[in-house]
Amino acid sequence: MTKNVIVLGAGIVGVSTAIHLQRRGRQVTLIDRHQPGNGTSFGNAGLIQREGVVPYGFPQQLGLLARYAFNNRIDAHYHLKALPGQLSFLARYWWNSNAKRHAMISKAYAPLIEHSISEHHDLIEASQAEHLIRKNGWMEIFRTAEKRDAEFAEAERLQKEFGLGFEPLTASDLARQEPDLNLGFVGGLKWRDPWSVLDPQALTAAYRRYFESIGGRFVHGDANSFGRFGAGWKIATDDGPAEADEAVIALGPWAATATRRLGYALPLGVKRGYHMHYSAKGNAVLNNTMMDAEKGYVMAPMNQGIRLTTGAEFAAMNAPKTPVQLDRAEAVARTVFPLGERLDPEPWMGARPCTPDMMPVIGKAPRHEGLWFAFGHAHHGLTLGPVTGRLVAEQMTGEKPLIDISAYSPQRFNP
Repeated sequence: MTKNVIVLGAGIVGVSTAIHLQRRGRQVTLIDRHQPGNGTSFGNAGLIQREGVVPYGFPQQLGLLARYAFNNRIDAHYHLKALPGQLSFLARYWWNSNAKRHAMISKAYAPLIEHSISEHHDLIEASQAEHLIRKNGWMEIFRTAEKRDAEFAEAERLQKEFGLGFEPLTASDLARQEPDLNLGFVGGLKWRDPWSVLDPQALTAAYRRYFESIGGRFVHGDANSFGRFGAGWKIATDDGPAEADEAVIALGPWAATATRRLGYALPLGVKRGYHMHYSAKGNAVLNNTMMDAEKGYVMAPMNQGIRLTTGAEFAAMNAPKTPVQLDRAEAVARTVFPLGERLDPEPWMGARPCTPDMMPVIGKAPRHEGLWFAFGHAHHGLTLGPVTGRLVAEQMTGEKPLIDISAYSPQRFNP
């Protein structure tokens, strides 16, 4: 008989997982409180980061840590009253970011990133979402020769070790590719392999429509009602109780609450982030997604306008918005590119689910039969959604996984 599966969470990871399970003969019910793609998957820089083999580490240099302590930067901000509750997570994050451990983590992380483009390509074609994709890479731009040279050297290392493609850009190259950019930059670096998404929410919605076209079902429900039901699982939905033989928790930053209710103690943290869309003044055009490397913000051309995104905010997930990083980023970005008016009524805010070793949690729940985890992707949820979905579905259906996923197992935390 066909097994029924509940997938909790309709972000890019959950929708991708639901597709791959439905393709393999499971009858899948995808459940979320909101429409697919309206949570963490809604707000990001829209990059499928094939080059992102090195996860974002915690700063190690004492001088840089001292500068962060002033709490006046774009790339990081913190709520002082939230820090005591996050100290354990931050300490483990800092420890894992040591150069030697970080290099080992990158080697374990790279196989996931390696399949990010190919697995998205599969779902993009199946969902007829090619109109949402640009295949022109993205740029880092540099204000100082020191930063430029260091990033060029790192790019060369990554090219040799992981086969990544990049193009060094002079100031003149930048001027040709981005004629409306302020010319106060000494150069740039263009990563050639990544793709960009013109509307991340629309991409997730397209994947959802494809999921339903192959027999899957999406319903609204609340993960707080999820629990054991005999040998399987049950949850309350707007269409009545949903029961299943197996379940996947793909709830992003809300996975910590859901797994804690089931008795797990996974060390999950969150990094909050903000974005705002802007018009461009006059006939100005931004041709590439670009990061101002020394300042730590990203500008991305999207269907809704030019999206300005911030770095990480360390705060309680449900604390009120404090978009000071966005205000700081906007002030700098207006000196770089002729941004026009704000197009959104208020800044968007979301929370990235993070683990202290910077790798996602993918695999079977240690103490429950028929339960699987797929969350903790930090800055790379959009990038890794489809490959994660495939890996979970392969493991659940007894196939040999595309890659070895032991490094991402929940067991590594002894939860």
